[in-house]
Amino acid sequence: MSSISAFRDALLASGRVTFTTEEATAALAVSPAAARAAIRRLKVKGELAAPLRGFHVIVPPQHRRLGCRPAEEFLPQLMEHLGEPYYAALLTAGRYHGAGHQVPQVFQVMVARQRRDIQCGKVHIAFTSRQDMVATPVVTRNTVTGTLRLSTREATAVEVVGHPHLCGYLDNVATVLHGLAPSLQARALAAEARRAPAAWVQRLGYLLSELGWARLADSLDPVLAERAHFPVALAPWEDAAGAVRDLRWRVAVNVDVEPEL
Repeated sequence: MSSISAFRDALLASGRVTFTTEEATAALAVSPAAARAAIRRLKVKGELAAPLRGFHVIVPPQHRRLGCRPAEEFLPQLMEHLGEPYYAALLTAGRYHGAGHQVPQVFQVMVARQRRDIQCGKVHIAFTSRQDMVATPVVTRNTVTGTLRLSTREATAVEVVGHPHLCGYLDNVATVLHGLAPSLQARALAAEARRAPAAWVQRLGYLLSELGWARLADSLDPVLAERAHFPVALAPWEDAAGAVRDLRWRVAVNVDVEPEL
């Protein structure tokens, strides 16, 4: 290959938008130092971005104000490069499922072990870990560069309740739940609840009941009947002393939840 620009154009012509330093070194038939210097020249022009050392994203003109491509356009390739399972999760998954009124400021990804967040230009990818995430059911969505994995609606519902601090806290969690609820399957929701801590299920049951989704809430009663569970605060970061107790779900209702419906 005669130049880094020719290498980049050949990748784009084949449908690829990412490459590694090692691939550029081999294609250009130069030393690693020379390949890195050539890559730097395109980065200075805003034509390349590096979300991870040695992994490069080709940035088209329409995305140069971001300093990177949108996360969904390179995340699958990045995770394949790392050899790690993943799925888009939480508010990001909720957005793909049509739930929630706000576009998340970060692209949220579930992985099996802790990983540092990635900042690529103005694109922020936030990783959350769950040891059993490989068992989470996923669906796929087509993007302009390939296929993105994301948690199912039911898995998303359980996980947003389990991670309220990452989802705009309970008002926003309830908003997302209400958006997901019309498409949730009770049996699939119960199956995901069985994989979650009992406290998540108690809070989920309470919120679904309050939102008026009795059919879905009812599917969680057998899940809790199968295991020991204890009183929990609806908002564990707030004091629950003197809070009203919901006897069905054994939840201390220590905050008012006001979803945007």
